[in-house]
Amino acid sequence: MATVVKHRNVNIVLLEAGEELAAHCHAGDIAIVADRQGWWTRFVGADGQVDSYDVPYASRNEALWAAKAAAEFGLD
Repeated sequence: MATVVKHRNVNIVLLEAGEELAAHCHAGDIAIVADRQGWWTRFVGADGQVDSYDVPYASRNEALWAAKAAAEFGLD
């Protein structure tokens, strides 16, 4: 089940294996998603487009802290 952490009025959605980003995230949200490479920080834009940093993080915690830092500066 996806977990939502609210930071600076931004929803940071931590997705579990098999959960779809589109089913749990909306414009302005940041998703934390794992794959074989690591933990990705994905940013959901106003038109549903998804962007992310170039490399994944080694842990869920590192990705969460990166998402919180991004929320500090806003996503606009």
